[in-house]
Amino acid sequence: MKRNLKRPETAGINDILSRDGGNFALFLDFDGTLVDIAPTPGAAVAPPGLPELLARLEALLGGALAVVSGREIADIDHRLRPFCGRAAGVHGAEIRFDPKGAVTKQGALDPSVLAGVRRVAAPDPRLLIEDKSESVAIHYRGAADAMPGLERALEEVAAAAPDGLLLLRGRMVFEILRAGVSKGEAVSRFMAAAPFAGRRPVMVGDDRTDVAAIEACIAHGGYGFRVAGGLFSKGEAEFSDPAAVRAWLADLAAGLSS
Repeated sequence: MKRNLKRPETAGINDILSRDGGNFALFLDFDGTLVDIAPTPGAAVAPPGLPELLARLEALLGGALAVVSGREIADIDHRLRPFCGRAAGVHGAEIRFDPKGAVTKQGALDPSVLAGVRRVAAPDPRLLIEDKSESVAIHYRGAADAMPGLERALEEVAAAAPDGLLLLRGRMVFEILRAGVSKGEAVSRFMAAAPFAGRRPVMVGDDRTDVAAIEACIAHGGYGFRVAGGLFSKGEAEFSDPAAVRAWLADLAAGLSS
């Protein structure tokens, strides 16, 4: 494993991973971790070379790499094409164990949920609704002052739904989805299957929704590394921004190759 990296904030991480001799599994958030946060979900762009880097790491890790995101898997594939790997989408409501296999989905929410969210958002055109079928997200990046009232109203929508739902709090976003769905549960499902089983899991994430995945990796004997910018400050995070994560992944690939 490569040592003495130019980026001192990542040197300790590689010292840890070198103890496993490459026998680890890598879980990566997308927005705020692999790519910079964009003004809207549709504006997020993968930097040149990222898809090829992920494909290289996937091969070096024997396939034990997965993108674990709040986005739908189809959206992840679109933004990372031509890379198409193992993935969990909508915080684990979707999962794909085989890059060439089908995506398993939990099923769409009751239509009343989307209708309720639309009623809540209607008075404020600054709010952006994202219908993911298995969840409904409402982004308030352009309406931060609306957050307290918005949170209370969405809690009422979730409580009134016929299914057991919860309100997930993220980086300038609220999301309604089924109780029990989490990135941590997705990580545990991956760890029970090949090629992840028997490896030490590593999660890299930047937001509150990634905490469950970090905790799941630690519970499975692995590690969780944080990216500054949202939930985590630069003082407590291992990575300063997504560019630092991408640089570390490139160094990691070089180390595994050698």
